[in-house]
Order: sequence, then C-alpha cells, then structure tokens
Amino acid sequence: MLKHQERTRAAYDGVVELYASMFADRLETRPLTRNMIATFAELVRDTGNPRTADVGCGPGHLTALLRDLGLDAFGLDLSPAMVAHARRAHPELRFDEARMEALPVGDGALGGVLAHYSTIHTPPAELPALLAEQARVLAPGGLLLVSFFGTEDPEPIRFDHKVTPAYSWPVTRFTDLLAEAGLTTTARLLHDPASPRGFLDAHVLARRPPVT
Repeated sequence: MLKHQERTRAAYDGVVELYASMFADRLETRPLTRNMIATFAELVRDTGNPRTADVGCGPGHLTALLRDLGLDAFGLDLSPAMVAHARRAHPELRFDEARMEALPVGDGALGGVLAHYSTIHTPPAELPALLAEQARVLAPGGLLLVSFFGTEDPEPIRFDHKVTPAYSWPVTRFTDLLAEAGLTTTARLLHDPASPRGFLDAHVLARRPPVT
C-alpha cells in the first residue's frame, strides 16, 4: 500500500495547472485569511528574523505574498510538479522539494513557518511528529501560522477532498498538539466556511517561546 505522502504527491502532480489557476487570486475574496497572513508577517518581521518557510507551498502564490509583505520567504512542497510550476511562476524565489516531516532546515533557523492548508492530508496519528518538525526549525520567539479545516465535532473527521483524502480538526485538539510540540498558541481565527462541506476555516497562530 502506498504511503499517504506518495498518494498525495501523485495526486497534486496531476492537478498542477488547474490548482494554480483556481488559487492564484483566491485571497482577493478572503479578507479574513489575507489579514491573518499579514498579521503573521508583521509579527515575524518584529522578531528580527524574516527567514520564513512556506511549507506545502503549492504553486508559490503565498510564498510570493510573504515576500511582498517583507519576509525572506522560500517555498517547500512534496510535489515536484508544483515546485517546477512555482519556479517558473516566481523565478526570483527559491522553491525545493521536501516532506513536511523532514524539513531541509537547521534547528532554530527560521523566524516563521506558514502551513496554509498543507497539513490537512496528514493522518491524525502522524500529525504530532509533523508539528514537532515545524517547531524544531523555528528560532525562539519564531511563529507558526497553520490553517486547516475546523470542525465542532470532538474528533478529527476524514473526508473526500477534491484532490486526495483529508482531515478536519477540532481546534482545541489541534492547539493541544501544538502545545505538545512546544508551541504556545497566541491567536485563533474561525470563520464560516467558503465551501459546501460545512467545515469552518481555522487559522491558528503559535509561537516558540523565547529563551528566558
């Protein structure tokens, strides 16, 4: 049986152009999401370390937005076809293939990590290790902004995402996992769904505690 990462890679490799065309301008109609990312960028700049990874960057549109917001941003994605598209679309930026469970970044190197709906395909049993890896690469005081499908049910829900199976999460359960990874949640934004699935759009901002 294929591991979920291999299934996810193959699925996204097959929809690159469609995905890129659907999401390139999506934030223009999502002011809450757009402003949460802008807040994240401002707080990362305030740390003095603007180096930021867009993990699960897809076609690179949010990596470019982070650059425009003053961050030294680069993109990482599991899908080689997505990385190739991002390099063509944004040749001035760096994009590399990588798994979120094994980021090619040194310990404590980054001021920020953006995970915009890129953790949604990770099975619940594997999510703690993924979040721990994102915490590992953050410098003390660094920030993680993770966005995902939220649910008011008490347990994660597996559903048929248009590309490959995904999971929605109770926000409190998700923030508990962030705490286990050593991160402190500083803000949560939940808003009405933009899709007919009925899940909430959830954005959680968390910080690696500074050294005292």
